[in-house]
Amino acid sequence: MLDSLTRISEKFAQLRNAGQMAFMPFITAGDPDMDLTLALIRELAKRGVDLIEVGFPYSDPIADGPVIQASYQRALDRKLQVRDIFAAIRSLHAEKEPIPPLVGMVSFAIIFRLGAEKFVRLAAEAGFSGLIVPDLPGDEAEDLARIVKSHGLDLVELIAPTTTPTRVARIVKNASGFLYCISVAGTTGVRDTLPAELREQLGWLRTQTDLPLAVGFGISRPEQVDELRGLAEGVIVGSALVKQMQLLADGKATREELLRACGDFAAQMVAATKRTRL
Repeated sequence: MLDSLTRISEKFAQLRNAGQMAFMPFITAGDPDMDLTLALIRELAKRGVDLIEVGFPYSDPIADGPVIQASYQRALDRKLQVRDIFAAIRSLHAEKEPIPPLVGMVSFAIIFRLGAEKFVRLAAEAGFSGLIVPDLPGDEAEDLARIVKSHGLDLVELIAPTTTPTRVARIVKNASGFLYCISVAGTTGVRDTLPAELREQLGWLRTQTDLPLAVGFGISRPEQVDELRGLAEGVIVGSALVKQMQLLADGKATREELLRACGDFAAQMVAATKRTRL
């Protein structure tokens, strides 16, 4: 673990004290290569994002829509390895430039292949602040949560609209950092509106835990941030940003244009979260 890292809980505490929400973009590691991934992290950091979710490409992702699935496949087609991700993130932190907390989104199959203890140790040494493991049921994550905690990381758990109150009670026992609140049942992807029942869901979750609530799946516009004012402590955006990589793959944008477009989008979302008073 790198002692200089800002922890997830520290970041949310800073934002809470300022009356602001967190903006957390999702990016795919290695799409199209790790050099661009690092450049994108630097750009997003300059634009003021609060945390960054880094997806570990996997051939059979859970709950990811077509945009992120295609992004994963592009990275895998270039023979990306887990060790490449860890090495690149470690080199990024060695640059000593401010980087927001990085949260790895990783399939348990990848963790299992390396061994949980080894994977978490390598993640901590590389400079990750937390992990999200979407295919490990939160109420069955006690062993992994213990390992993650022993290395100073957070295990972020997902709560879906279909998660029963009984399961929520078990899930929050293993969760730390924040709760990833899935806004809709289904896969990731850009949506025009947020479901009306989300307000009720978030209000109920607030009575079950003191952890910050961050909403993901379908968030794509600053106006949607406004809809979550007073209900959640953060928003997560994935497909709206990752789809920019398809333009690069199709030859419709240069790397410089892509970085600028992603940075401009992030700046709009950052501005929306920073004007939102909880």
